[in-house]
Amino acid sequence: MSFSLFRASVRRTALSAPRAAPRAAPRGTFRKFSTPPPAPEAAKSNTGLIAGVLAAVVVGGGGYYYFSSSGDSKTALKSGVQAIKAKTNFTPSQEDYQKVYNKIADMLDEADDYDDGSYGPVILRLAWHASGTYDVESNTGGSNYATMRFEPESLHGANAGLDVARGLMEKVKVEFPWISYGDLWTLGGVAAVQEMAGPKIPWRPGRIDGVAANATPDGRLPDASQGAAHLRAIFGRMGFNDQEIVALSGAHALGRCHANRSGFEGPWTFSPTTLTNDYFKLLFTESWVWKKWSGPKQLEDKTTKSLMMLPTDYVVISDKSFKKFAKAYADDNDLFFKDFSAVVAKLFELGVPTQQFVAPEPWFLKTLDEQKK
Repeated sequence: MSFSLFRASVRRTALSAPRAAPRAAPRGTFRKFSTPPPAPEAAKSNTGLIAGVLAAVVVGGGGYYYFSSSGDSKTALKSGVQAIKAKTNFTPSQEDYQKVYNKIADMLDEADDYDDGSYGPVILRLAWHASGTYDVESNTGGSNYATMRFEPESLHGANAGLDVARGLMEKVKVEFPWISYGDLWTLGGVAAVQEMAGPKIPWRPGRIDGVAANATPDGRLPDASQGAAHLRAIFGRMGFNDQEIVALSGAHALGRCHANRSGFEGPWTFSPTTLTNDYFKLLFTESWVWKKWSGPKQLEDKTTKSLMMLPTDYVVISDKSFKKFAKAYADDNDLFFKDFSAVVAKLFELGVPTQQFVAPEPWFLKTLDEQKK
């Protein structure tokens, strides 16, 4: 039985069984908050890549074109699929993208002692942060250009630790050089959600690789120490409403914070590598108190003191509008999955012009376990 199938089986059992009161976790139950990551990606110049793509792209009848970004004089190429077409007449099919998905999915559980034995949460975070820079008014940012490859965006505080995920994705890129970074990173997010027992996420390719001048300014991602007004400002800039903000917050069922990255420390749930509505359940069923420590303000569960919530998490149940959606998700995992799938698909397409997508409707990539049936 694969590890992902085992997790799915555990999740189904947990959802159907009566919920027991949480018990104090034995010392050492959770892994250290900072664990040795893979070697960071090597610094490299994009000059050769851009020159090669420039030489390969055919403008005009072949359908390969220059795509001028809004707000700067630099030109980004519709590279990835188009460049390979021009060079080799290779047109990636859905089956080819499924192979990329499979490579990423296989890699998720090769984490050994990294965090909770899975790279899934950090790869999902890469896709989230690459997409969440979108600004609807200026039509800049989003997943289209994959600009976290460049400084200073790669060094923004909100992106601390994501060199781990970018390094992992770089290994996949070497094997599948035809895929754009934006497509690769968001497909990684899809694989992470689906392989961690989450819902199917509709996805389609078509993102292009931009240049350093397309990089977004700091401050476009949420600050976890803030309140409801901040969340609405940040997510509203991306084009999300209150219900979508709460649904996206449910991703905190996965992963953990690291003191040496964000300053915050600990996991949100007892199963940080399996996606369920436990994040919402715990917000309502546990008593949350301010943690007494030298770090930034965060909450801990009063019962075990092994879980944490950020100030922005507690806003999900303290704000009247947010709370009604959070309660609905706490009561109905299927509803959470339905809304989470829709909002993640929307997030991953932010900033991508519709005409760039290679398919009129999103695809559903199969999980590793689905392919074994």
